[in-house]
Amino acid sequence: MTLDPGNPMRIVLLSVLLFEVSVFGLAIPVMIMISDVPAAVAAVAAGGAALIALVAASLMRRPAGYRLGWVAQLAGVALGLLTSTMFIAGGMFLALWVVSFVLGKRLEAARPASD
Repeated sequence: MTLDPGNPMRIVLLSVLLFEVSVFGLAIPVMIMISDVPAAVAAVAAGGAALIALVAASLMRRPAGYRLGWVAQLAGVALGLLTSTMFIAGGMFLALWVVSFVLGKRLEAARPASD
């Protein structure tokens, strides 16, 4: 489940992952200050999700990057268990990821076969 190297949607998927790194990192103080999550739990959960997204972004040229990208999406939604706003943010990132991936597959299917 990867996209061809020349597919323009790969850049969009990479951008989604990089934005997730920032948002997951910024979720740590929100979890601590607003949702009263212990600092260690917030740092491990959101920091781990950010790390997964960062590693996935760095591996987007390989199939492992896409697999980790899907894991990062699930981790983002799962952060909603610690602070409910992450259900919304993680869900939006998941929607962007799915739409971008589906559009990338459609672009590949519409590309004329090269001889």
